[in-house]
This record gives sequence, structure tokens and C-alpha cells, in this order.
Amino acid sequence: MSQIEIVEIIEQIKQEIQVNANGQGKASVRAAARLAGVDEKAIRSSLDSAELKPSRLAIILAEHGFHPAELREWKTNGIPDIAIAIILDYYAHEAGRYCTKQARLVCKAFNTIGVRAWIQDILGWVKPPTVQQPQSPIEIILQNAQNLVAIAQQLFEQDCRQRELEQAILAQQNLNQQLQHRLKAVEVEQDRVNTPCGHKYSIVGFANLQGLEISVKEAGTKGRKASALCRKQGIEIERIHDPRFGKVGLYPESVLIEVFSTGQN
Repeated sequence: MSQIEIVEIIEQIKQEIQVNANGQGKASVRAAARLAGVDEKAIRSSLDSAELKPSRLAIILAEHGFHPAELREWKTNGIPDIAIAIILDYYAHEAGRYCTKQARLVCKAFNTIGVRAWIQDILGWVKPPTVQQPQSPIEIILQNAQNLVAIAQQLFEQDCRQRELEQAILAQQNLNQQLQHRLKAVEVEQDRVNTPCGHKYSIVGFANLQGLEISVKEAGTKGRKASALCRKQGIEIERIHDPRFGKVGLYPESVLIEVFSTGQN
């Protein structure tokens, strides 16, 4: 799921999100499930289990100070913004095989501005004028938070740059492989020039060089004879890949002249 699709989901659930006069937000179970990218039934089941046999999510919510009885009320009254952050973190990192990529992306965005600040921002909530009091560091961060859409766009651009970097690395690896193959070919050719036995050829290659036509059967027979001569003379047989025959041997020119000069298969 892309950042743009997440922004579209947020727009769709906007009507199911509320903020009170104190700036505290809440959202419906359906809205929380849409944000996390999970089935609404999964969250409802966890809320129902709190007082009997609590699920892992219900236990985590209880560890953060929420009473089990409160959880059942959320199905009707909405889930508090702090609890939404806990639920999103659970499906992003702690739900095992039920973790979703969408929850991770949303958590990444919320880590920058916070769930409460996001709810306040999309609903256009403005803190009512009150007697000036010293602001905590958290309140300062919330007031200066950017719009979630801008953050989503930024994350989307980062993903694009990452993909471009990966493609560049892959292209460089392919180029390195091509250069290695070419270097190997040069080394093989240099070895042929420097060897005292002269150039090396395959059976078919030598036959073509001599202007001779040769069948597959004849090539196999002459190849066996050439291999036997090489072993007798202590010459190592080089093997190369041939698209028609698979692996074929390369034999010194002197050996091939002797094999072909017999005139017999």
C-alpha cells in the first residue's frame, strides 16, 4: 500500500474521528481498523476479551493503564487517541504474522507528529484561548507538527529515491559481471597464443576453419580421439560452453591436425 492510498483512507474515515474542547481525540473502531490495515472484527474481538480471557492486544492496553471495562465501552464511544497509537504500534511491530505494512507506515508518520496532533489537525481544532501557562516540550512539538499529507508525500518521495538507488546498484553489478566475462575471454585467448601447442579449437570449430562439414556423430568420434591423444601427451583439456552441445573440449591445433589427418571416423 502506498502513502497516497493511506491519505485516501484518512479522508474516508474523517467523519468517524472526533476531538473534544480539551483537544483529546478519539475514533471509531472501524476507523482504527482502517488505519491499521486489519479487519474491524479483530479489534472488536480484542476489546471484548479484556475482562474474560484477554488477548495480547488487550493485555498491552491494560499495561498502559486502561481498565478492561473501558475497552468494551470503546466499541460504542470510540477509542481514545492514545489507545489508537498503542493499537497501531501493536499491528506494526508486535502482532506477529498479523503485522501489516500499512500499520508500520502510519506509525512512521505518527512518530513525527503524534496521533492527537494528527486528529486535531485534520479536524481543524484550535486550542481555545486560556490563561497563558508554560508549555511542555510535548505541547510545543504538537503545535508545530506538519500536516500528515505533507509527511506522507515526503515518505513517498523517500521510497522513490530508495528504489532508484537499488536499481543503480543492480545495474553496476550487471556491468561488473560483463567486465569479468570479457576479462576471462581475454585471458583464455592470451593463454592460447602463449601455449607452445599453438591455438586451441573445438572439433566443430577446427572443421569449420578447414572448410569441412562434419556430423554430430563424426564430431563425437574425433573428440574422443583428440581427448585420448591429449591424455597420452599430458595435455590438459580445456572445457567451454557451447549453445548446441553443452560443454565441449578445446584441443591444441597439433592434436587436431593429427586427428583429422587420419581421414577415418
